[in-house]
Amino acid sequence: MTLRLAGISRAFGGRTLFAGVDLEVRAGDRVALVGANGVGKTTLLRIAAGLEPPDAGERGCSRGERVALLRQEIDPARPGTVLAEAASAFAHLDALEAELREVEAEMARDREHVSPALAERYDRLHAHLLREDGFSREAQVERVLEGLGFDAAARARPLASFSGGWLMRVELAKLLLQDPDFLLLDEPTNHLDLPSLEWFDETLAAFRGGVVLVSHDRAFLRRHALRVAELAGGRLTLFPGGWDFYLEERERRREQAEAQRTAQDRKIAETERFIERFRAKASKARQVQSRVKALEKLERVEAPGARTRRMRLAIPEPARAGAVPLELVGVHKAYGEQVVYRGVDLQIRRGEKVALVGPNGAGKSTLLRILAGVLPFEQGERRVGHQVQVAFYAQHQLDALDPRATVLGELERGAALEDHPRLRSHLGAFLFPGDDVQKKVSVLSGGEKARLALAKLLLRPSNVLVLDEPTNHLDVSACEVLESALIDYTGTLVVISHDRAFLNAVATRVIEVKGGALREFPGNYDDYLRRVSGAVEGPAKGAELPRDKSGEAARAASQARRHEKRAAEKSRRRFSALEAEIAERESALEALTLRLSDPDLWSDAEQARRLSADRDALRATLDGLYPEWERLAVLLEGAASE
Repeated sequence: MTLRLAGISRAFGGRTLFAGVDLEVRAGDRVALVGANGVGKTTLLRIAAGLEPPDAGERGCSRGERVALLRQEIDPARPGTVLAEAASAFAHLDALEAELREVEAEMARDREHVSPALAERYDRLHAHLLREDGFSREAQVERVLEGLGFDAAARARPLASFSGGWLMRVELAKLLLQDPDFLLLDEPTNHLDLPSLEWFDETLAAFRGGVVLVSHDRAFLRRHALRVAELAGGRLTLFPGGWDFYLEERERRREQAEAQRTAQDRKIAETERFIERFRAKASKARQVQSRVKALEKLERVEAPGARTRRMRLAIPEPARAGAVPLELVGVHKAYGEQVVYRGVDLQIRRGEKVALVGPNGAGKSTLLRILAGVLPFEQGERRVGHQVQVAFYAQHQLDALDPRATVLGELERGAALEDHPRLRSHLGAFLFPGDDVQKKVSVLSGGEKARLALAKLLLRPSNVLVLDEPTNHLDVSACEVLESALIDYTGTLVVISHDRAFLNAVATRVIEVKGGALREFPGNYDDYLRRVSGAVEGPAKGAELPRDKSGEAARAASQARRHEKRAAEKSRRRFSALEAEIAERESALEALTLRLSDPDLWSDAEQARRLSADRDALRATLDGLYPEWERLAVLLEGAASE
């Protein structure tokens, strides 16, 4: 069972997206397809699914094998209910059962004279339905929809009453129910809440077919990817390992290519200088010709790809707020007859990084919007501390951007007059350099709109950030930058996110929202999972949420873990830089030693002495670098084995 792409190329409007792409996916494979926005990942998935032809190359798949693609574009106007749409995955089995019932009725009309052909037809249809689990398909539909967050009432609702994110879940349910041989998943986790994500994790882990997935969810990639295929510069590069292996190996390859290219460039320059200097000397003619021929035959080391531009994000230092920036006391909130909160209490303390978790529909966004001061409530009190400045980010802010405005104009719209001189540099930090600030908002991708909305939010210092899914639409690199900035942020944060890596890095307290009640868990998301799945649980909280006495120690431990993580990352960066520097200096030493072995060089005593001194200096420098490299190598090896 193999899905094969061979020599695949695709271009749009004279621009080559990719060329010569080769990829084989077998049963049990888990391939993460990664690359910057706009490189053609979705196009490649469509070609692999057979929905779009390539300009060149071949797509191959064994006869009868089924390939299913989760698309990003879902028709919001489809008729029918959620249950009916999901059950349509079994349309072929519905037809088989209908035929089986017809045969049963025909056999019942004359039980004593059933023809052998009719009996054989009945047995064949019955065996086919058994083989495909056709008699349990209703239970399968219910199980998958429940796992993806649709309760009984939601399953009976019409599709037109759901948002695009929920429709994407229905599409995912259909794909899983079809049980294809290959699953091609384009951002499958974008619209799943954390409970649905955990269910999908387990379901995908049990899937026996091959998977190609595009995702910005690092925890998801880390769990599932067995190989990584990077699409960059129009080429597909395969890395035979998981997500962490890919990150390390990509950097190692880039640094190695950079060192090789630097050494070769230096050698070429030296050769060209020799040729130029002695071209006119008859006594050197043979050596000059030899070097000219060597240059002509030299296989040039390909220049390494430049490091991907990263969003540079430093959140402005805010004014110091009071000890309790936000507090809810006895808050009641209802939507018509549906009561969401009945007398809830919540206190957010200065400097905390609080994550709200729980299933969709539990009231997380309602609570977040009440905290942000953008949603009214029926009873109770929202208390705002001394000198508190709240900044609120939500997904609807992407839709609130003026499509007719330029990027710069949109930022100017919400900026104070004194901020105008620094708007261009601020946009540059969010990857809108130079003329990109004149792009119309209407032509921006989802990721670009998210960066622009964040740029507007973080233009002015705020000491309380209230963020609803801030990593949605951001690529992996931008997620990491935002994560790092929020770790260093000295203000208070309340956030909803389905990005587990993000929550683990940032959160110091988790609040579970469920059934109108709140439960508090000190630490990050993994700490929360350990407590809810183990013997020790966080204290139940209904109308009030008292302070956990172990909170200070837990926050200190969480802070220590983050410091350790940053220190380890700093050591890894220093180790990589040392390796690159050592490789470069070793190449230079090798080149110098080679030059000094040339007898003709010693005819110029001054030059020979100078090069000998350079060689000795390089050796001394390397002798100084090796001990630190060895110390870091031992340190990192020990950390990896823990």
